[in-house]
Amino acid sequence: MRGLVYSIVVVGGIMACVCLAAPEPAIVPGPRDWTVDVTFEHPQQITLQLGSHNRPRRFWYTIVTLTNNAKRDVDFYPRCELMTDTFQIIPAGKGASPEVFDRIKRRHQSKYPFLEPLEKVGNKILQGRDNARDIAIIWPDFDVRAKNMKIFMTGLSNETAVIDHPVAKDKTGKPLKVYLRKTLELNYTLRGDTRFRSHIKLNYKDKRWVMR
Repeated sequence: MRGLVYSIVVVGGIMACVCLAAPEPAIVPGPRDWTVDVTFEHPQQITLQLGSHNRPRRFWYTIVTLTNNAKRDVDFYPRCELMTDTFQIIPAGKGASPEVFDRIKRRHQSKYPFLEPLEKVGNKILQGRDNARDIAIIWPDFDVRAKNMKIFMTGLSNETAVIDHPVAKDKTGKPLKVYLRKTLELNYTLRGDTRFRSHIKLNYKDKRWVMR
């Protein structure tokens, strides 16, 4: 138990060092930098009977609309993660069968008739409002002890930065390089008794762009 606590403290300390050392995204983008415009729905829950035993499984999802207002088509290689204050990090799509997306699509058919799952979106976003993409991002239910959660969406910009790793060294003793990408962070707190998941309410705190 003591070893587990020590490991968590070490990991948390390294993460804090990286966060403190990370640069902020550029206020004025470079001439070749681009960032797509993003609107989003706050996360919602959905529960389905899945598997051979038809056991209920709970998922969380958000819907984002991406509009490329750059003067050219842009590459799209997304990575989306949900992170809790209990150090749980869940990649989007984990354990989500096509049935989950199909149910979400039916739920939002009137507002998002062209909704796509993140896994099926191509690697280009064409320019212009007419080519905006509505995308569902799905995660399995997370740690019931969590009181806060953050969503990180990378791939919405080509802005990058390089910093020195605060601990790791290469063979010559120099700090390893850490490559960061401009990332959208959405921050929420959870209200209510987290053991009763269907009654949990999310309190939206803020959004910001970070290098991660």
